[in-house]
Amino acid sequence: MKTLAVYKKLGLSTNKDVFDHLIATLKKSNTTWDYFVNWAKVFGGIKSIEVDLNILNYLIGKDNFDDEMKYLLGKHPSIVKVIPILLACRENSFEVLTDFTKGKLNFESFTFFDKESLSKSDIEKVIIFMKSSGLANLFTGKKIKNVIDYVTGIEVGLDSNGRKNRGGTTMEGIIEVFLNSLCKKNNYRCLKEATAGKIKAVFGIDVPVDKSSRRYDFVMHNGQTLYLIETNFYGGGGSKLKATAGEYKALQDYLRKSGHPFIWITDGLGWKTTLRPLEEAFNHIDFVLNLAFLEDGVLEHIIKENIR
Repeated sequence: MKTLAVYKKLGLSTNKDVFDHLIATLKKSNTTWDYFVNWAKVFGGIKSIEVDLNILNYLIGKDNFDDEMKYLLGKHPSIVKVIPILLACRENSFEVLTDFTKGKLNFESFTFFDKESLSKSDIEKVIIFMKSSGLANLFTGKKIKNVIDYVTGIEVGLDSNGRKNRGGTTMEGIIEVFLNSLCKKNNYRCLKEATAGKIKAVFGIDVPVDKSSRRYDFVMHNGQTLYLIETNFYGGGGSKLKATAGEYKALQDYLRKSGHPFIWITDGLGWKTTLRPLEEAFNHIDFVLNLAFLEDGVLEHIIKENIR
């Protein structure tokens, strides 16, 4: 791996040169425009409950919350299902610890599923929940002017929780572009999210699996050799990086006898906090690349020359 002709063209003559170049060319970010907010998901979620949210606008500024909420729930019981989202919750049922001050833990169940009608007891529980959680004051205190605008803000906030996953998805998307280009240029074949079963069905090749849930980010076949590819991006440090490096070293050991080369494409400045495990993996695994190496044609050279 460390003596590929393409490395020599880059002025890299030793293993240390290649690894140092890998570290020196790590990308600061893989953030794309769709990283920030998935607007389609935000507005799509709101669209499905827009009518019920508009009905709740009726409560804004009303002084007698109990009577007005009873009126709304009696007339429009479907609004009960949107109450959790007002608290930025995706769940529709809760076990709430209502008292723990008397030597005993008291819990009470609250559910918010869509119903055609609500009993008097159901309505009372909804009101208790909204008052105890502070939601009632959101309306009576005129803390908001429009429920849909308020929920839009909540959805944007909840969507931000998905940014970490979007970073990984973006990395896969970048790699997919490179691989598709290679396939088109050289008549290779590529498969995304490849399990052993999918690989067998598409390529007729048996690939050993170290665990039943193993799913390779990509596999590429150049007509002679099947390459197994894993990808990730780490913008920040942490213990997971060391664990990932160790996992892929073990995977390489498992695959060594199969004859299928393993390519690990990783990037991100997080690796600068965990250099030793990465270098050990680099020296152990068939091919460890970053995005700059892809830009320089290293991956194309590996696949095209069928080097193992």
